[in-house]
Amino acid sequence: MTGIGDISDKEVDARFEMLDREARQGGYNLNTDVTFTKGLVRGLIFNEMRFGYPSCPCRLALGTRQDDLDIICPCDYRDPDLNDFGACYCALYVSDAVLRHGKVPGPVPERRPPLSVRERKKVDVKTPGIGSLAYPVWRCRVCGYLCARDEPPLLCPVCKATKDRFERFL
Repeated sequence: MTGIGDISDKEVDARFEMLDREARQGGYNLNTDVTFTKGLVRGLIFNEMRFGYPSCPCRLALGTRQDDLDIICPCDYRDPDLNDFGACYCALYVSDAVLRHGKVPGPVPERRPPLSVRERKKVDVKTPGIGSLAYPVWRCRVCGYLCARDEPPLLCPVCKATKDRFERFL
């Protein structure tokens, strides 16, 4: 198996540029400490090689996509972390305020619930009193985008999260 040190700088640079472009297009900012950020990008690439998906390099992945959906970058906790602390848990993404003022983001507490709590959340919850809808409503677990259609989109038009990152909302 290839180690994290075997990932080429060229590969890291290409992924960094892609993430930066997608972040700016979506209204987000990557951390401007390029050395630090490229280290995180190297971790994302390594996790994608190991698991088949880019799980957060700062969290322990279980190695199965279904169990790790909430920590596939961008993780479900990015936006609340940016709003509350100015950076996401691993500080790959930073808020406009942090970027504008050049502040170094402080520590961000872990929002990811224990596995036992995540398992309980997988139970389908019925919403009484809504009535009959022509289509189910799907919610992107990363950015909150909502859409009403038979199936969720292949990619979220806002944050580019994949189809399996959506949950049935109504």
